[in-house]
Amino acid sequence: MCLLCTTVLVAPLSAREQLSPPSTTELLTRFGTAPNGLARYEYLTSVMPLLTGEDKSFAKQLLATVDSELGLYNEAVMAFPFDNRVAPPKSTPLPQPDQWQAVDAADAITKLVAKHRIVMVNESHHDAHTRELTLALLPRLRALGFQYFAVEALSPKDTDLMRRGYVTETSGSEYVLEPLYGEIVRQAIRLGYTIVAYDPEDAASENRDGEEALTLKKKVFDKDSQAKLFVHAGYAHIDKAGGNLGSGVQPMAMQLKRLVGEDPLSVDQTQFHDVAVGGLDFGFYNTVASHFPAQEPYVLRARSDGTIWSSNPQQHDVTVVLPPASDSDLDVNGIVHSDVLRREVILPRPPFDLDRRPPWLTLGGARVAYPISTDLCDSQIPCVIDAHYPNEPDGATPADRYTFLHKHSHNNLYLFPGHYRLRAWDATGKTLHQQDIDVPLR
Repeated sequence: MCLLCTTVLVAPLSAREQLSPPSTTELLTRFGTAPNGLARYEYLTSVMPLLTGEDKSFAKQLLATVDSELGLYNEAVMAFPFDNRVAPPKSTPLPQPDQWQAVDAADAITKLVAKHRIVMVNESHHDAHTRELTLALLPRLRALGFQYFAVEALSPKDTDLMRRGYVTETSGSEYVLEPLYGEIVRQAIRLGYTIVAYDPEDAASENRDGEEALTLKKKVFDKDSQAKLFVHAGYAHIDKAGGNLGSGVQPMAMQLKRLVGEDPLSVDQTQFHDVAVGGLDFGFYNTVASHFPAQEPYVLRARSDGTIWSSNPQQHDVTVVLPPASDSDLDVNGIVHSDVLRREVILPRPPFDLDRRPPWLTLGGARVAYPISTDLCDSQIPCVIDAHYPNEPDGATPADRYTFLHKHSHNNLYLFPGHYRLRAWDATGKTLHQQDIDVPLR
């Protein structure tokens, strides 16, 4: 499940490798034996010009995951502008402001939970913006009696996770190395959830969704018939009807409902999010986001009776809309009807600033911008800056991270007020600088 299980350095490309593209097996081997995210980044960017077709698309997907791990969130979406979004069925017209209003997603979902013992929220793996909502829901659902938190990316082999309190490179897939994902698991443990790893070790299993559902039944409901379960999953695994995972595939939520006799509250946030960071996004997302401007993840509530809008009620109960990653990312003159599926992406477009980290990183104002610069890097570029909690080692997923790719640069980390250990390091893992910092309340 975890590709990051050794400490073998990625050697520089040989002359032969510089001329010939690697096979898929070679690509995965070099990627998987890299010692850290920056080494993976350097390898992928060096071979990308040699790749074509499906191999290049696959490498872009890997690069997007690494970009996200390195705190390069704009670059992650731009590296892999994955658009699996399906327009809502024609029987579900796009909401209009005279009939619907935007309300905070976490608040609205919390009010819907009373009728459910299972809540499922999905994410787009390379877009960390889709993790903000889960972090906001954790304390709310814990206060309502939810005791179990199931996380798709974790491996059951990390049996020390609950005692330790944080994830490391051996805790699961590459996704947990992204700072916000690490924060989700860290906060869940602090809040007293029992963490449940439910993804099969073979993520390519033909019956992956069935195995996931059965694991949740065995680990949670077979042991605790009154359990309340919060599930964080990827994409269409939270669907309560088929259609988005391929012909004949029954999603995990659909199968879990049948196994335990409980109807999950399924929350989708991968259909209405910004996949064209820095570019033009013509289509139904652009239409809705333009009609309902907001700063935080939101849902749409009917003005008439308070109903929460779902773009496809058969598959999920709630549709969450994520604000654009950049204030300048919506082209209000480019709105087209939802049944037009053509999308154009132009990357980047002025006045988009690639180096400006997305404003959602404040998590609604809970985190504070802490300025950093390449002065910490001892003249080494590229250079990664981590902010670690003082009781956690270098191998823990940090509270936040940013990677400098250019000399003489400045940027910000986004951190909760408190005490941290700041560490700068290079692609070999060598520590270039370290210091303790305090992030004050505003």
